Formats: sequence, C-alpha cells, structure tokens
Amino acid sequence: MPEQIGLYLHIPFCKSKCSYCDFFSGAAKEADYDEYTEKLKQAVAVWGDAAPEKVKSVYFGGGTPSVLGTERLCDILDTVKASFDITENAEITLEANPESGRSLDFAKLKSAGFDRLSVGLQSANDKELKTLGRIHTLDDVACTVRLAQESGIDNISLDLMLGIPFQTKESLKNSIDFCAECGVKHISSYLLKLEKGTKLYSIKEQLALPDEDEQAELYLFAVDYLAKLGYKQYEISNFAFKGYESRHNTLYWQCGEYIGLGPSAHSFYHGRRFHFERNLQSFYDNMTVGDGEGGSEEEYTMLSLRLKTGLVYDDYIKRFNKPLSPAVLSKIQSFARMGFMDADDKHACFTPKGFLVSNTIIAELI
Repeated sequence: MPEQIGLYLHIPFCKSKCSYCDFFSGAAKEADYDEYTEKLKQAVAVWGDAAPEKVKSVYFGGGTPSVLGTERLCDILDTVKASFDITENAEITLEANPESGRSLDFAKLKSAGFDRLSVGLQSANDKELKTLGRIHTLDDVACTVRLAQESGIDNISLDLMLGIPFQTKESLKNSIDFCAECGVKHISSYLLKLEKGTKLYSIKEQLALPDEDEQAELYLFAVDYLAKLGYKQYEISNFAFKGYESRHNTLYWQCGEYIGLGPSAHSFYHGRRFHFERNLQSFYDNMTVGDGEGGSEEEYTMLSLRLKTGLVYDDYIKRFNKPLSPAVLSKIQSFARMGFMDADDKHACFTPKGFLVSNTIIAELI
C-alpha cells in the first residue's frame, strides 16, 4: 500500500462548452450545483472512510470548478479534510475559468486550505480566444490572478494552448509575455488536439491550422522563450519557477496512486486502475468500471519519460527489482545519438526535439 496518495475531484459544469473540449462537462443550474455538491461530499465521506493513506495533494478539476462559487467549494474541501488524512503541507489546487474566477472570495478559499490556482487563459489574442470558444477577456484573467495574489495565494498557473488557428510565433510570444506580466509561477502549454465530437473537429477542414512543422516550431519556440523568462521545463507541457512544479500532476507522472471522484474521473489505487462512467447517475450510485492492473514496467517507463528528469535507472530497479533490459538501453543510446534523448549511466530523458516525437519513441522502447 502507498504511504501517500492524491485526490482528484471532478466538477462537471461549465457556463459554456469550449469548441475544443471533450471533457465530461456542461451547463447547469444552481439547483444542480447544490445537488452535485451534496453527492460529491457523500462520496468523499465514503471513500475517505475506506482510504487510510495520507493525502498529499487535492485537485479540484473539471469542467469549471469555480462555477460552484466560494461557499460550495469551501464546503467540499471541509468534507475532504474531515474524511481523509490530509498532510500538513498538502498542495490543494483549484481550477478556475477567468470569467467565474473573478467573482470568487479568495481570502475565504485560502482560509479553507486552497493554496494553488490553475486558470484557463489559453491565449492572450482575442481572435484565437474566439476561435476556441472562450468566453473570458484578458481583463478577467488579470483580475482573477490579482485577486488570488492579494489573498496570499501566489502559487498560480496559467494554461496556454499551442497550434491554435491563426497563431503565430509573435502572438504566442505575446501570450507568454502576458503570463509573465501577471507574475504567475507556473505555465502549462499544450498543443491543441482536435477530438472527435467537438465543434472544432467538425469544422477542421475550414480552419487555418498550423501543420506539423509549424506546430513543432511553435513548441520549440515556447520551450526556449519560457526558459529565458525563468520558467524551467519539468514535463513535456509544463514549465515552472523552481519549487512551483505541480505536485499533484507530478504524482501521476511518477506512477503514484490517487483516487478520482466524479463522473469520468479515473483512479489508480492499490495497484488497480478504474473509473467512473461519463454520467452523473453512475457516480451517484458509486459504480466504478475496472481498467485492470496499473503500474507495469511499460506504464512506469512511459509516464517517467514525460518528465524532464526522465527515467532514473536506480528508481526503476527499486520499483521492479531488476534493471532495464540491454535492448532498451541500446535503443536509448541510439535515440541519444540522434539528438532525441539525453542519456548517461544514471538516467535517460527527452530533449525538447525528442518530446515532439515522444509517443513514437516510447512505443519503440516499451
């Protein structure tokens, strides 16, 4: 059994659906918010009774958790603290949309225990935001960040998207500059992926999307420019000032265990992976779907290589009581000679160029 775990709480509500989003979320009424809050609290109590491990990170994701408002969020977190054994220095993150985030009482949230905020900026360019179906303004973002900082919450992340229609290096630079000017300590920068069932996917032939080479240029530019501003890359899509790396997400990438509560939420707990289906009733009935065993050698290798620290050979030996095979080590050296990986006798990790083709390389390694 793990000594410490993470806890993820899914809030499946949004004011409006973004054109690229395929997460389980949708619009709802205040009464729906109240009902879900109570059902989530009940689930937290049930699972907390069954989980003796200490919880080192709590993450409120979605959807848009901030639409629940200050009182409901504090109520849920109070139940989490009463039900689980939360470590004294636990990282407790709240995702917020800038439009609803600016109406939160961050002083109350901080007092309740929230100490990290993740805000969905995506772009500082109005044309790009409109294409993505975002409803916020840059003033909403700046205001939300400022209010959180004034409350004493300084561990703040902004999301940036790469490969947006109409995006250029100049517009991307402006978006990164906006993040830096807000004084945030963490930036998540993801390549846009068109998912089936989303609005953008249905009109993809009409979009001025950058091709693979242009996407690669945008990614490599972002990695380089973020580093110049002090945001050190620690994972394929995540950059932070030292000490501000997301501990919750790092738990995932280190193949640590966690419990996920809410419709569509996934868990890895006591060696098993399972999830709730993408509907409210299955969650309300506490019905999970098994996904089999987790934490295999292949899974550990794949997740570790998402991190800039990469695959540490001694850690692998401690976990599986054996070293990497000579065949895998030989392939790693081959990819290192091609400039896709950095490797020595202690570890292997991707270079920025390697991250762009990481899926292909990982498939070769596992």
